[in-house]
Amino acid sequence: MSETAVDRLHAIEARIRAAEAEAGRAAGSTQLVAVSKTFEAEEIRPVIEAGQRVFGENRVQEAQGKWPLLRDAFPDLELHLIGPLQSNKTAEAVALFDVIETVDREKIAAEIAKETKKQGRALRLYVQVNIGEEPQKAGIPPREAVDFVRHCREAHGLEIEGLMCIPPAEEHPGPYFALLQKIAGEAGVEKLSMGMSGDFERAIPFGATSVRVGSAIFGTRS
Repeated sequence: MSETAVDRLHAIEARIRAAEAEAGRAAGSTQLVAVSKTFEAEEIRPVIEAGQRVFGENRVQEAQGKWPLLRDAFPDLELHLIGPLQSNKTAEAVALFDVIETVDREKIAAEIAKETKKQGRALRLYVQVNIGEEPQKAGIPPREAVDFVRHCREAHGLEIEGLMCIPPAEEHPGPYFALLQKIAGEAGVEKLSMGMSGDFERAIPFGATSVRVGSAIFGTRS
């Protein structure tokens, strides 16, 4: 009998709990964000029915196509935008998502502030830090992150609750997770979204409050 997404979900949950225990952290202190990008509603539904409630999507348009009906059936779902946000999609993103993890420039901060006020929504927000300063990746450079968090709060009235990063793929992630933890302390934010399918157990000792796991649950994307 082949392994299902639900089987893999339970295995990931067990690995998260084991990593928390090994790091001396409280059980349940790390939230699992199941990354469902490219997977259809019928592939996601069994994972929801197994108890998973927090999901991550990369694209606003793709998420619009599948989540409204799923949320009608499961009103307690929490949806995170974990991919780059284009300014012309901000209104749709504010309407659909509960958490935007990719606030990464002034224009996006201003647009989110405008739309949350217009729509009367209180989103939870993370600043994305380009922790390895890689030219192909989005995010604020580490040296600018503390000032940018302050600017988002003071200039736009945004509640920035956390930081998010994606370390360079070919390097050991530990030093990058440690750096994000240090920046979070300086910026006065409590949440850290870091660690993915290949490295989430390494992120937990550095204080990850959420890990973003997709392929290790849903399988290889087509």
